[in-house]
Amino acid sequence: MKKLLALTLAGLLASPALAQDAKVETVVNGLNNPCAIAIQPETGHVFVADSGAGRVVRIVEGKIEPVITGSPKDIYGKGPMYDVGPMGLAFLDKNTLVVGDGGYKDGEECLRVFTVPAAGSAPLNYEKDALAKTNPLTATDDLKPEGNLYALAVTKNAVYVTCNGDDTKGWVSKADVNGTKLGELKRAIATKEATNVDAPVGIAVSPEGHIVIGQMGEINLPNDSLLTFYSAKDGKMLMNLTTNLFDISGLAYSPTKKQLYATDFAWMKLEDGGLFRLDKSGANAVKAVKIASLDKPTAIAFGSDGTCYITVIGTKKEGSDQPAGALLKIAPGL
Repeated sequence: MKKLLALTLAGLLASPALAQDAKVETVVNGLNNPCAIAIQPETGHVFVADSGAGRVVRIVEGKIEPVITGSPKDIYGKGPMYDVGPMGLAFLDKNTLVVGDGGYKDGEECLRVFTVPAAGSAPLNYEKDALAKTNPLTATDDLKPEGNLYALAVTKNAVYVTCNGDDTKGWVSKADVNGTKLGELKRAIATKEATNVDAPVGIAVSPEGHIVIGQMGEINLPNDSLLTFYSAKDGKMLMNLTTNLFDISGLAYSPTKKQLYATDFAWMKLEDGGLFRLDKSGANAVKAVKIASLDKPTAIAFGSDGTCYITVIGTKKEGSDQPAGALLKIAPGL
């Protein structure tokens, strides 16, 4: 009974036996270290954190349209290193977008709330036009400053964000939500202490309402990524599962089959990176079934019709100065 309950909590009870040979299509090229995707309610427009360009963009009829520009930039990663600005994205309603900072110093980064303009409008300024922003998570006598607000997930009551500033704690932080207003940003779940593995990055909300974290792990250690479930009520760990993936960078549930998918950046062995379906494999592990090989994938999201969208950093062509990032899609069916 315990094992059955655990698998049900994970949303992993159904497990197709075979991998799919997914056809991956390019929606747009020319993005600069894109690292987040959010689907606008009602319109279905895809918003992307074009992080290395310091902006948030909207994809309309296969074209890139700047929505928020002017973010400063910082550096993310260790060998290789990437320019980053805006990071996590999530909609609270049709026109209210929450953006996680990545371009400032640790201890100065916030969640920012924007009312996005209609398609075709002039872009907003990242610093001047935020409707509101939360407090930063500064250093205390006992805690390091927090930063790199990588990925966002929204429940009925809160916005959760994975943070990559304080590696000793591995915080997932939380801001309560009242309509479209955010409360104080607080450190909520110390994932490093809970799992003994670094770097919470991917985040999702399970069909049962639990917080699901992809613990990336060390980029110089193979196959150490974890999939961990926490209660949204009290932040307590419900289940911790091995995945045999290198570096989980994104998580999302398909809207039709409710199956969980992950992107693996695979810093150590980039040719092993890709999109994976996470199937049940006993009480303490999942089986990662490869759906598609991808070049440095960073985020995943599903449209309401079941289309799967993925951002990749990609690899520049030799001698080219053009950014190699892209938004990709896989037709409904996952």
